[in-house]
Amino acid sequence: MAKFMDVHHGMTGVTGDQLREAHEADLEIQDQEGVVFEHTWADPESGTVYCLSEAPDADAVQRIHDRAGHRADEVHSVTLSI
Repeated sequence: MAKFMDVHHGMTGVTGDQLREAHEADLEIQDQEGVVFEHTWADPESGTVYCLSEAPDADAVQRIHDRAGHRADEVHSVTLSI
């Protein structure tokens, strides 16, 4: 499986509880698309949220986010890491 970093904008003021709730919504249905969400980060001041996952493809990541109610603005393939 490939790794992906997706980005959500417009979540200014997101709290830890809200971030946890959104992440848990993804986790509850991730198996339906063969996605494994590994970690989520947020910057409440800028309203930017980042999610790292492994998935068959970027579309699978987006489908989970869509069904969980928080569509990603960007989904990037992570092809190189050290």
